[in-house]
Amino acid sequence: MNFIGKILPIDGYYVMKKEHLPVDYGVSLTQLYQPLIGIYAVSLYHTLLHDSNIHAHVSPQTHHTLMNYLNLSLDEIYRSRLKLEGIGLLKTYKYNEDNRDFYTYELLSPYAPNDFFKDDMLSQLLLHHIGDQKYDMLFSHYVPNEREYGEEITVDFSDVFQTVTPTEKVARIENYNSQNNSVKHDVPMDFSWIEQMLNKRMIPANQVLTTDTKRLIYQMKVLYNLDSHEIERACQYAINESYQFNQKEFKAACHDIFRSKNNQQSVRLSEKNNLDKSYEVTKPKTKKEQLIYELERISPTQLLKDLSRGNDASDQDIKVIESVMTKQDLPAPVMNVLIHYVLLQSNMKLSKAYLEKIASHWSRLNLQTASDAMNFARQEQQKAQSKVKKNNYTRQRQTATKEVIPDWFKERKNKSQVTSENPNSSMEDQEKIASRLKQYLNEN
Repeated sequence: MNFIGKILPIDGYYVMKKEHLPVDYGVSLTQLYQPLIGIYAVSLYHTLLHDSNIHAHVSPQTHHTLMNYLNLSLDEIYRSRLKLEGIGLLKTYKYNEDNRDFYTYELLSPYAPNDFFKDDMLSQLLLHHIGDQKYDMLFSHYVPNEREYGEEITVDFSDVFQTVTPTEKVARIENYNSQNNSVKHDVPMDFSWIEQMLNKRMIPANQVLTTDTKRLIYQMKVLYNLDSHEIERACQYAINESYQFNQKEFKAACHDIFRSKNNQQSVRLSEKNNLDKSYEVTKPKTKKEQLIYELERISPTQLLKDLSRGNDASDQDIKVIESVMTKQDLPAPVMNVLIHYVLLQSNMKLSKAYLEKIASHWSRLNLQTASDAMNFARQEQQKAQSKVKKNNYTRQRQTATKEVIPDWFKERKNKSQVTSENPNSSMEDQEKIASRLKQYLNEN
């Protein structure tokens, strides 16, 4: 992929490092991170790290200097930078001054070897990249066998000492730590659809969906690129008769599902073809972008609930959706648009035959995003309206269309907090999204 023009040799950069690196960070970068991101990205990290020690708080360096240090093209440096950002080793900030771009690279600490293996996503990726034998050797070397120490009987601070009321300074420290922990471990995923599935099966959702379990589910969903119904299936495999969530069983189930739908391929990190486009995506600004963002984010099960004005979707409708998604291999965002389109065209009735017919067509078109599906749905509706006009049926058709447009966006109350300038999304914003949906599907 060509990244020429993303950064220029004359563009300046600063480097800062707020976190302390673990003593054995070099081992982590070479033996654990390098198989995932490559030697160029690791070399860039080392170079920026030394820059932070030598050129801290002085005039900015140019990217031409980086090219000379690394003996790499600017295109390869940019590619390596994105890999560092994606794996969680770098944050990048940009500003413009006197018609010249300046970047600030904030180096983030890599995991110590022992902590690296505690991250389910990274450890699973490493396993797939280097194989069982090498992985087991590294794991046994860096992860201590806790059974040698016996059961831990260490007492807590509160068991030994009596404290006074915390001072304001201590309270501020605790608040700062809690805020930093919440940011570091936040899971950007809506689990309401899993809770609904568990409740229908009389399984206590609060017992199963712990913080660690949610983090694991999110990581495996991203790692294996699984759809919502596939995650539900993997969860069912992992929950035993005592309602205990077996993490090993869940990871194995996710891996099996991935291999079965990808012709037994193994998992390896690869760069997205649309990386340059996705990298530049910002928060949704226009009404159309807000609607697309909503359809990209929620699950089909949640969409059905929204269309039912907050009531749980029927088991029959859910089975129809799961069947069509599995058979036609449609991404969840495309399925969301399809569901809404079919309901609009069939007076809010979810006809399986009609759904399968259109799903088969959309699958052959290889629609991958909500935006693609919405554009095609609008084209189809425009064709239909054109035929209606020829039959002198325009007025009745427009009236019927207005009647079947649901108000699910107006009544929806998001349980998960969506990243936006105003975290508490108001009902007014949702009404605007619904209005945009009407306009987008019906405009000529």
